[in-house]
Amino acid sequence: MRPIRKLLIANRGEIAVRIIRACQELGIVAVAVYSEADREALHVRLADEAFLIGPAPAFESYLRADAILGAARESGADAVHPGYGFLSERAHFAAACAAAGLTFVGPPAAAIALMGSKIAAKRLAAENDVPVVPGYDGADQDSQTLAGEAERIGFPLLVKASAGGGGKGMRAVQCREEFAAALAGARREAAAAFGDATILLEKLIARPRHVEFQIIADDHGNVVHLGERECSIQRRYQKIVEEAPCVALGPGLRAEMGAQAVQLARAARYRNAGTVEFMLDSGGHYYFLEMNTRLQVEHPVTELVTGYDLVHLQLAVAAGERLPFTQADVQLHGHAIEVRVYAEDPATLLPATGRVAEAIFPDGPGIRNDAGLAGGDSVTVHYDPMVAKLSVYGSNRGAAVGRLRRALDSYAVLGLATNLALLHAIAAHPSFEIGAMHTGFLEETGLADRRDSGEAPDEALVAAALSGAASSSAAADPFAVLWQDGGAVRRLRLVAQGVEHSIGMGRGDHAVPVTVDERRYDVAIVAQRRAELTLRFGVCQEHFFVAAAGGSVFVQWRGLHYKVTKAAPLSVETVELVGAATPGHAGLGAPMTGTIVKLLVEVGQEVAAHQPLVVLEAMKMEHTIVAPHGGIVTRVPYRAGDLVSGGTTVIELDADPREHPQRTRE
Repeated sequence: MRPIRKLLIANRGEIAVRIIRACQELGIVAVAVYSEADREALHVRLADEAFLIGPAPAFESYLRADAILGAARESGADAVHPGYGFLSERAHFAAACAAAGLTFVGPPAAAIALMGSKIAAKRLAAENDVPVVPGYDGADQDSQTLAGEAERIGFPLLVKASAGGGGKGMRAVQCREEFAAALAGARREAAAAFGDATILLEKLIARPRHVEFQIIADDHGNVVHLGERECSIQRRYQKIVEEAPCVALGPGLRAEMGAQAVQLARAARYRNAGTVEFMLDSGGHYYFLEMNTRLQVEHPVTELVTGYDLVHLQLAVAAGERLPFTQADVQLHGHAIEVRVYAEDPATLLPATGRVAEAIFPDGPGIRNDAGLAGGDSVTVHYDPMVAKLSVYGSNRGAAVGRLRRALDSYAVLGLATNLALLHAIAAHPSFEIGAMHTGFLEETGLADRRDSGEAPDEALVAAALSGAASSSAAADPFAVLWQDGGAVRRLRLVAQGVEHSIGMGRGDHAVPVTVDERRYDVAIVAQRRAELTLRFGVCQEHFFVAAAGGSVFVQWRGLHYKVTKAAPLSVETVELVGAATPGHAGLGAPMTGTIVKLLVEVGQEVAAHQPLVVLEAMKMEHTIVAPHGGIVTRVPYRAGDLVSGGTTVIELDADPREHPQRTRE
């Protein structure tokens, strides 16, 4: 037995918070580590002790094994929990913990190395008669060899990082013409994210479900699975919605796939918690995909349907205890669904950054929130854009779907753009309601490209304007001044979604007469507390989340998020000069704050429409900026390795003079 009295958590965000809460329940001292960007983060505030390990970039802090081990020595910790991401699947870190006399709350280094390689894991699966997807996982990584193997396998196929996870280093290739660029991009992303550019190829299976089995193993030869999770709703190979159990599995198939997962874990000499992932086709055939040698993001749904606390089990197994149950004891009860809340610009669908003005999470029976932030915290460019998870439980899937919809109605993150509108749309979709899902669900339903960049509705503008009714000063709410004089009618020019509106408000005994661009509403303020505002438009009540910060009012209504500001006074500086724009000239801006990892063009180069120009990396994912039209590159102000802010011009492009003869080259 190796009792754990003080645990260092080598992670951040919601998983660090999750582990800290488990420590509090078990009477274990929780030690946090943090980068300079996370000095005031929620996991730091909740921990018993906290140690600075380096600057904001992950490779200078959370990915530095030496800094984390130094914090463990300084704190007197006797164990390390890696969470997920960062060093959680790095065999060298597990080995270093063991060498330092620390209990690593995870599998042995040898198992991480074996199963962390998609190539080695597939070979082990095949040796143990676990079905695998046709593909190539050879040691010859020459580009010509890989291109030849791609032709042998046939298109469409997947290019995947051997050491990858979370969609990083993965590309879908539909035809041979796309292969070279996809291979280069996957290698770059894999090297940056995992320090390993080894690639494997797999046949792309049409409309598969992503089904994974949670396993747990102790040091005494006991290995069990805790049922499966359905993780088919994904975007860019990042999971968005997970649930347990999978509606496509009957008892027989569940038992068979679970037994295969256990067999593979035994073959790998696995210990602690892990996940064996499969693809399931429409005919009920399944194929081994990979094994994640760590706790999964989506572990709460397994906890909800089995009643077992996975972090408690991890700590017990790491301490040398036997599993307190057998496979026969594991029963699945009811249904659970988890949705991931990402910081995401709804107009571009790219990761977003910013400060959270207010975070309001739903509560009630069958609702669980796992969050790594609170009001006043910030999301930066340095880390993963997932900020929280919402999980719900019901006696059956229908009850869980209904509870998810109600919980989302009470969920708000103000001041930061998120994917909440997408989650609302998924939960409301008829195909989701009946469980008709596969990994192409978002594309097939049209939700993958859902963009919420239209004009703000009148209701949101009215809520922003009336949010100052209960405020005592403009410092609390920038619109509070409207209510500080006795005028019969007040007017205000507001800007939302880039559009200016004229708002007029009067006084009334029971309702406020409000006009939005001359459209009149009689609005009663039913209730206002903290960031919640209920208004009655005629006989219809609407519920809003509203918060003021930085001179703006943020409104969330029906899952959509709006930023409302006062229009700037007209001046020479703020009036655009008509005709100032240059015909055929494009200044291409960075879609989000990030690092330029590759410049594909230079000044004076002629490019074609849709040609890739710049590769930008943000929040561990690559984004390519392409030419909107053919032309000549006239300016490249940055170099590879430079950090640029969202909106910053990174390429200037003049249209082809043959298409715009009125322009001359300078």
